[in-house]
Formats: sequence, structure tokens, C-alpha cells
Amino acid sequence: MISSCQMRAGRALLGWNAIELAKHSGVGVATVRRYELQKGIPSGNSQTMHSLQRAMESAGIEFIGDPLVSPGVILHLNHPAHQTDD
Repeated sequence: MISSCQMRAGRALLGWNAIELAKHSGVGVATVRRYELQKGIPSGNSQTMHSLQRAMESAGIEFIGDPLVSPGVILHLNHPAHQTDD
């Protein structure tokens, strides 16, 4: 599980708005916004949370630390999602 602050941070590192996260995860925009407004680990459907987490992880985000005590987020720039064909 990830915390709401990790979700916001991951989305920011990717340069995604809530609409883009919703599109990549298959989750509604209102749900993304509602989860991001909560404190700690958002309450709601665990499958929905996993969909949001997987979408960001597949784009190069790594969630680290305990989500309630020391939440962290890393963006892996060498991830295939960030490679260009220059």
C-alpha cells in the first residue's frame, strides 16, 4: 500500500495531472482526487489503490519506506518509460 502523499509525489515526479493518472490506471478522476485528499493510507477499495500504484510503478516510480512513518518516492530515469530514441 502507498500513502496519499506518496501518490501525490509520484504523480508530480511523472509530471502527470489527476486526469493522466486516472487514464493510466483505469480509475476515475474523482477517485484519484478523493484518495489524494485523504491523510495516510487512503481508505477505499484495495484493488483501486493497487491499480493506481501499478500505473505509477510501470512508469518508473518506486515507493519506498513505511507509508505511515517514512514514506518515500523515487523516479527511475533509466526506466524504459523515460527512454527516448534520440
